[in-house]
Amino acid sequence: MARREEKVDPELLAQLEAGGDRIRVPLPNRKVNEMFAIADQILGGRRVHAVCEDGESRLARIPGKMRRRQWVREGDLMVIQPWDFQDAKANVCMRYTKTQSLYLSRKGVLPEIVDLFGMTDFGAEPKVEDTVPEADSGGPEPESAAAQDPEDDIDSFFG
Repeated sequence: MARREEKVDPELLAQLEAGGDRIRVPLPNRKVNEMFAIADQILGGRRVHAVCEDGESRLARIPGKMRRRQWVREGDLMVIQPWDFQDAKANVCMRYTKTQSLYLSRKGVLPEIVDLFGMTDFGAEPKVEDTVPEADSGGPEPESAAAQDPEDDIDSFFG
């Protein structure tokens, strides 16, 4: 039996966004080294493979108090705390719902690597018009005349 897909609640999202500039969702506590992460793969046995905002992937452990109350699925945004003595492992501190994740994405709080919805506009990305090189009028053309006109190309093969 398939699990029920979590949906975005538009009413709750409207309530969260009506708060103005203040963010109404708990954020990671940077003083104790918490960070955003995405659940990449559920491994079983209270373990999940997570891709963190610093670019590393860690094996995260779901604590007992969270295990029965909040189910972590693949693709969920969560807050993890890496271990001090073993950086490749971490503890899961909390999981965000889809509504909360969309809200954080719209506010621009999420780093680019964990932004699931792509709502963040960083402004550093080049536009398509800027990356297209302009054609030089004096240089040789790399394309042959047969590649430009497909009818002539087919006729040359069959006589």
